Amino acid sequence: MDMKKRVSLELRHRSPTEVQELVLDNCRSSEGKIEGITEEFSNLELLSLINVGVTSVADIPKLDKLKKLELSDNRISGGLEVLAERLVNLTHLNLSGNKFKDISTLEPLKKLPQLKSLDLFNCEVTNLADYRESIFKLLPQLTYLDGYDIDDCEASDSDGEGDGVEDEEDEEGESEDFEEEEDDEDVVAEEDDEDDDSGDDEDGEVNGDVDSEEDEDDDEEDDDDEDSSPTKGVKRKRDLEDEDDDDDE
Repeated sequence: MDMKKRVSLELRHRSPTEVQELVLDNCRSSEGKIEGITEEFSNLELLSLINVGVTSVADIPKLDKLKKLELSDNRISGGLEVLAERLVNLTHLNLSGNKFKDISTLEPLKKLPQLKSLDLFNCEVTNLADYRESIFKLLPQLTYLDGYDIDDCEASDSDGEGDGVEDEEDEEGESEDFEEEEDDEDVVAEEDDEDDDSGDDEDGEVNGDVDSEEDEDDDEEDDDDEDSSPTKGVKRKRDLEDEDDDDDE
């Protein structure tokens, strides 16, 4: 797929101003030029053009907010002046696997005051004597060269990567985790409510059974009271008197 079509595909119905990351790896450039990227991408912070066949960066537009530029595995050998002119806030630049042979071809990078990390893996320039010392002397603003600082201490993940877009993704991830925790709490609360309702029903059934037993006991007591009532006693006495009168006759 050519670079222009890839740019259109990556937009996904968004306007260029809405895009903060643009990854065009492994597409094909025409005549080794950067195509389809314009100054309309004014909020772009990361641009990745890995293995796209680029030989020149002359057509890269002015992108004031761009912080990270990936250009590894291309055929660039010079012409870096345009980066210093148009990408003034660049902090991370990856030129690994390109055609840089001399330290002098990297001198334009001195005009990038924010440049913090530079990668030149698999470039011929890395075979020069005192390569690392020479680059750190040429570019004193650098913190990391090929992933290591001047004391050969490896860069941490947070230092080796761009800051802006990654931080936003982390915040979104934390927000999603928080929402998931809230959902879990809601589920637990609903289960507790169901348990309480079930307990109330069981208590009601037990109380109902006890009430029924009490009602039966009350009925038996009422029957006993009727048997021992004064009316029944008087009737019994009269029956006995009638029997005595019959005996006298």
